[in-house]
Amino acid sequence: MNKIIKKSVLLLGLLALGSCNDYFNEEPVASTTRDTFFTSETALETYANGLLNSYLPSAATLAYGDQISDIAVAKQTDGYLRAGQYSAAQATNWSKGNWSQLYDVNYYLKYMQTAKGKVSDAIFNHYQGVGRFWRAWFYWNKVKTFGDVPLYTDVIEPNDYDALYKGRDSRATVMNQVLEDLNYACENCSKDAQFVDKNVINKYVALALKARICLYEGTFRKYHNLGDYEDWLDEAIKADEELMNNSPYDLLEEKGNEAKVYSKLFLSETPQRKEVILPREYNNELNCKHGITTWYASPTAGNRLSATKGFVNMYLNLDGTRFTDKKDYNKTEFKDEFKNRDWRLSQSFLNPDYEKVVNGIKTKDITKTFPNLEQQNTWYRIAKWSLADNSLEGGDWSYNSLPVFRFAEILLNYAESKAELGEMDSNVWDMTIRRIRERSGVKGDAPAVADPYLIAYYTNDQDNTSVTDKWILEVRRERTIELFMENTRRDDLWRWRQCPLMERPYDGIYVPQVGKEFDLNGDGKNDICFYSKSFPKPSKTIAGVTYVEIKAKDGDKDVIYGLNEDNCIVYLIDREWLPHMYYYPIPQTAININPNLGQNPGW
Repeated sequence: MNKIIKKSVLLLGLLALGSCNDYFNEEPVASTTRDTFFTSETALETYANGLLNSYLPSAATLAYGDQISDIAVAKQTDGYLRAGQYSAAQATNWSKGNWSQLYDVNYYLKYMQTAKGKVSDAIFNHYQGVGRFWRAWFYWNKVKTFGDVPLYTDVIEPNDYDALYKGRDSRATVMNQVLEDLNYACENCSKDAQFVDKNVINKYVALALKARICLYEGTFRKYHNLGDYEDWLDEAIKADEELMNNSPYDLLEEKGNEAKVYSKLFLSETPQRKEVILPREYNNELNCKHGITTWYASPTAGNRLSATKGFVNMYLNLDGTRFTDKKDYNKTEFKDEFKNRDWRLSQSFLNPDYEKVVNGIKTKDITKTFPNLEQQNTWYRIAKWSLADNSLEGGDWSYNSLPVFRFAEILLNYAESKAELGEMDSNVWDMTIRRIRERSGVKGDAPAVADPYLIAYYTNDQDNTSVTDKWILEVRRERTIELFMENTRRDDLWRWRQCPLMERPYDGIYVPQVGKEFDLNGDGKNDICFYSKSFPKPSKTIAGVTYVEIKAKDGDKDVIYGLNEDNCIVYLIDREWLPHMYYYPIPQTAININPNLGQNPGW
């Protein structure tokens, strides 16, 4: 292979088939075998399962893909958000490995044609739909990242220089192909019992992906002033309605168990298939496990994730009233914040009543349930994905299955699409948002007026825009709470043109008095003391109390905290968002090889 072809391979990764399955590496792609490989349903199924195993989102992506956003706080920020530290020279996602999925899929779609006549039309069309499902997902991710990208719907030959060195196709062109692929998958992927709830792609999974992508594209076009957004939202609604009216899925609801039912979706070993349309399944008996409990519980293994007070304030009271209507709501102590609130709050965070198995014994002792109290970001530690057993901390020992698509998202997608089109009414509200809230014990009445707290939150000073529609704001509240840490928030900020929110102060718990110990969880014993040079640590310290210094920034060596005007802890970390950052730069290395790619504005 000559030098130019080698560079082209590096650029697009269209000449090597990548997968974790041996048969991919064994090269069924060779010309001597490909005409005989795709000759049975088993062959189509084997290749399709290889795509699933290789390209279904990982446990890490699903459970902490949103670790850096406006509502989640990590000890270190993403390099993309560090002022002046990201450029086309550092950009990635355009190398061989980043394009191998497209080659895998296009190869499959091309050479599976030899199976025609050897399998039934229904089976052939199903597996062709599976291939087009994966191509749609691949290109949607590329468009989200770069905007315009080169569109390839066939395998590229090594000597096809025109294809290898072509420029980028427009976002509209690529997304129209995505929609065409999604529609084919939705119409042809099977809903027969052999494919449903078997952890494979089927009609319902295809509809769920279509609903997610069409909502994204429609709202991105609306808020980024690209036009033609209504058709995309209509397509999202069609997919949502099909799932709402003609699928076996529904909300997981348990009357009388509103305080715990939500967490079953994220902590169960067996997927809750009433609601979960597609899981990433793990199994203790088969030793198929992940490390999410370790990642969330350890102060050193993960990114020490927590959430912001600004987000915690969004959770409603159980009677449906707004917590932020309470006088001095921002000065509510941690021990009182969970009282009479949406049950999802206490199922998502370590809280005063959090119970954990420690060394085989259930306990609510804060010194055991909330370890390393001095090593936090905001003190709102996330529990949503963590199995409450310290024997599962310290390695890849967790076995809870993880939802990829679930029915609650479908209801949220439907409600948002309707709200963005100005079609939200009490009927839509009752079949979507009301149901989700009441599943978690919250009175589900529709809002009379827009929430001032949410209006202020979603006012974008960078673009001088604000959102004041009561329906849109309440749908955003519900989506943010219900899908917290499910790898959706950053996409939401991108499509809503709300990424300046990632510059918001990372505010944490309220401190009643600096320099004085206080009771964090309400058990009658003091647990923590924040002190500073102005309000020093007490001369006589108390055993069992954690002392944390609030200090001015001193490089990147230490965990640094400040206080805001309400005496809430603020985790101090630099972030910057600029208007051109909604598209990542094309890597300079790729442009050096193919100048026809061009560069995104601002980079």
